[in-house]
Amino acid sequence: MAGRYGGGQGRRHGGGGGRGGRRPEPEPIRGVRDDARLSSELLAMDGGSYGRYKSLKGDWDFGDFTLTVQHAQSDPFAPPSRVRVLVHDAGIPESAWADPVRRRATADYLGRRARRLLKGSLLKIDTGGQEVIERSSCQVTEGGIDLRIGVDLPGRGRRIDGRAAERELCGTVPDLVDGLDWEEIDAAEAVAFADSVADTVALRSELEGRGLVAFVADGAVLPRRSGVSDQPMAGGAVPFDSPESLRVSVDLPHRGTVTGMGVPEGITLIVGGGFHGKSTLLHALERGVYDHIPGDGRELVVTRADAVKIRAEEGRRVERTDVSPFVRGLPTGADTGDFRTENASGSTSQAANICEAVEIGSRTLLVDEDSTATNLMIRDERMQALVHGDREPLVPFIDLVRPLRRDHGVSTVLVMGGSGDYFDVADHVVMLDAYHPHDVTDRARELARERSDADFARPRARVVDPSSVDDTTARGRGRVKRRDMDVLVFGEHDIDVRSVEQFVDPGQITGAGLALRALVRGGHLDGARTLSEALDSLERRLAEDGVTVLGAEFGGDYALPRRYEIAAVLNRLRALRVAELR
Repeated sequence: MAGRYGGGQGRRHGGGGGRGGRRPEPEPIRGVRDDARLSSELLAMDGGSYGRYKSLKGDWDFGDFTLTVQHAQSDPFAPPSRVRVLVHDAGIPESAWADPVRRRATADYLGRRARRLLKGSLLKIDTGGQEVIERSSCQVTEGGIDLRIGVDLPGRGRRIDGRAAERELCGTVPDLVDGLDWEEIDAAEAVAFADSVADTVALRSELEGRGLVAFVADGAVLPRRSGVSDQPMAGGAVPFDSPESLRVSVDLPHRGTVTGMGVPEGITLIVGGGFHGKSTLLHALERGVYDHIPGDGRELVVTRADAVKIRAEEGRRVERTDVSPFVRGLPTGADTGDFRTENASGSTSQAANICEAVEIGSRTLLVDEDSTATNLMIRDERMQALVHGDREPLVPFIDLVRPLRRDHGVSTVLVMGGSGDYFDVADHVVMLDAYHPHDVTDRARELARERSDADFARPRARVVDPSSVDDTTARGRGRVKRRDMDVLVFGEHDIDVRSVEQFVDPGQITGAGLALRALVRGGHLDGARTLSEALDSLERRLAEDGVTVLGAEFGGDYALPRRYEIAAVLNRLRALRVAELR
């Protein structure tokens, strides 16, 4: 597209009005609402009371795109205003949007380009980090683009800076639209970006048919730049090189044949000395449920989509969860098949986390001993001799991990550095030595001992009382917002999400809050369906209509979470009530 807009019209001063009480919001500007009118109105507002920005709300016709002012902030220090830019035809070929995977990838690519084009402006677009996740900020329509952008409307104190606002809305926005036109971008780069994501999705789809829970490509770069940066290590990283006994080859639609380590179904241990890369590998597998941008180093590190990271979480609330496989015969006589507590111990919280994951369909558990409750993981012979079974209500995970696999098809990948007891139950053992993996299964079996297993009955399904999932405040307004990566504010409730480790994007936390709202308002969580059935229903709606169905009335940015993180947030809502167990 050629640039469509040329300068504003004459300047008029807008007055600040009188003093006194709170003024009513200005009426939206009426009559012709096109780019020229918007320019003249902004210039006329220069120096006026900041509240006059609210008169801009609504649609403005720029010809080949529509600019919608969705929300205008009340003063310069309030949260940013929100605008929507709907580009009717950006020349995007059908091959880039007809397939849902390529549509998501193309939207992600264009969103990242938009961020670069907006650098230095007052307009900000949410594009996330290393993962390619469906998000509200950039959606690709049939050849067009739908952008949701934040903007700090400029002011001098509490007076409007109309000239700066006119430059941003009537200059920067049209330039942005021009810069996103398919003829203006590097189409080959955009196609390669989508090809990379399509290969990742294709690779993940191969796992179950090959009896694998994960795949780590030869040459993958797993270490990250630092503890606060998810970008790949800039130099010195050891490329992954799979053990020959676990190496598999997969043919992908664009990259062709790739090789790497296949992590088989069953129980796989990752062992090794400290600082040799055990947790780095598991962390990559945690993130392998998501697709990554080209150049991340983990594009071909994939894990089954149902994989859930398990940890202990002392202090969390548990609401009517069936933890009876792990906790039996409490001295209090409490029914562990219908267990609730306001302040779980490390062991009971970990048991609840496992049972809740299995309840909603996870068949792959990821566990790092460093973040677990030791007394739920193992109990050695001397402790068993001192504390007899009839006095110990906890059944350790080591006695249940094989029944989970045998009876329910649940595989487990465990990082273990301090206990060899799990050799007794492992199907495969991978040792990391200076970041190089070695298959040491045969040696581990030589050290293993026979042991008996406990039973693992499938946890009972829960039916949630939808009235307990309420996002309204005391004033009757809906409220969903996040505080960093730690807390989701849902109505009057603060939900601690620090231990939900597979949130990889702040927008997913907001998205999970909106999903809770959608579960109730959309009738998915209706008091009759089980939690798993309600999540199935919501997923079908999202597959049909996309992520924007979560935020039709929401003014901020958000990204699509998985069902497992949505359930995890719901389970940590302290107001949650379960009406029935089935």
